[in-house]
Amino acid sequence: MSEILKKLSGQGVAIWLDDISRERLRSGNLEQLIREKNVVGVTSNPTIFANALSKGDAYDAQLHDLAVRGVEVGEAVRALTAYDIRWAADVLRPVYDASGGVDGRVSLEVDPRLARESEKTIAEARALWWLVDRPNLMIKIPATVEGLPAITQALSEGISVNVTLIFSLERYRAVMDAWLAGLEAAQAKGLNLASIESVASFFVSRVDTEIDKRLEQLGKPELKGKAGIANARLAYAAFEEVMNSERWQRLRAAGARPQRPLWASTGVKNPEYSDTMYVDQLVAPGTVNTMPEKTLDATADHANVTGDTVRPFYEQAWNTMAALKDAGVDYDDVVKVLEDEGVEKFEASWNELLESVTKNLVP
Repeated sequence: MSEILKKLSGQGVAIWLDDISRERLRSGNLEQLIREKNVVGVTSNPTIFANALSKGDAYDAQLHDLAVRGVEVGEAVRALTAYDIRWAADVLRPVYDASGGVDGRVSLEVDPRLARESEKTIAEARALWWLVDRPNLMIKIPATVEGLPAITQALSEGISVNVTLIFSLERYRAVMDAWLAGLEAAQAKGLNLASIESVASFFVSRVDTEIDKRLEQLGKPELKGKAGIANARLAYAAFEEVMNSERWQRLRAAGARPQRPLWASTGVKNPEYSDTMYVDQLVAPGTVNTMPEKTLDATADHANVTGDTVRPFYEQAWNTMAALKDAGVDYDDVVKVLEDEGVEKFEASWNELLESVTKNLVP
């Protein structure tokens, strides 16, 4: 096992794999990554499933059966994805049990076409929770304005939630408020708060991709590659504020557990940057870093894990954000563009997935 990954885990960072496929499951690769790479969770999204379905023959038998049964394409996609998620959840069950239900989690996203519809998102979350039927499942709900009430409602019903597509600090604070409201409602119903887990997926590399593009246009290349990490560090500062609030302390006393910040989109897009920068510069206790396998391998090989690289740098992060504003970067516009693009990209992947399954639903 990589000493670097051991050290990273020792700093309080849970290592999750940002990928899933049936081939990875049936080959035993996920079990191997748990043993050898300290992987303690898995995240999925429509793009990951679209890629998995396009390769190999792992889904052929189930697709044939679905076709023979005449299953409608939407239900077929649910059946295919739920199969993988259940399998991954069973593989990770020992991790879940050993961590007292904190890790060993597998995330499944609601249909991204519902991102702007609260009621339908809630209904889909309930359906997926029932369909997969594993205690270590997390339902991914996007942090759109319409997603916020769905997050609260799902949590209030005892559904563990991975809040995805968070880009802005303001929206992250709204997400934490929605989470707290959900736990308060669950407590009022008499539910066991310790069984309700949540993470908040704060996207990192996409922030740099968008802001770097704008910095080139503004003639300020010296600020490139700094925004994503600064933004994430300030998100952790906001998280700490909530953890110190009386509202949270009351829920904690009732058995609730923190909604951990999860660093998502940690694969480096710009080859000029270190391929582990979104790992070794975002080390903080009580966080999750979900990595594509390429980033996981790079981290195991040469990441520079030196201790907490978030809390000592709050002032630097504020200064970076101030410099970006002075340079003419419109933060509010950046995060709006990123959220819209994020929803559109997942919708496109979902449609690709539907098209692929449709072609295969021929007996």
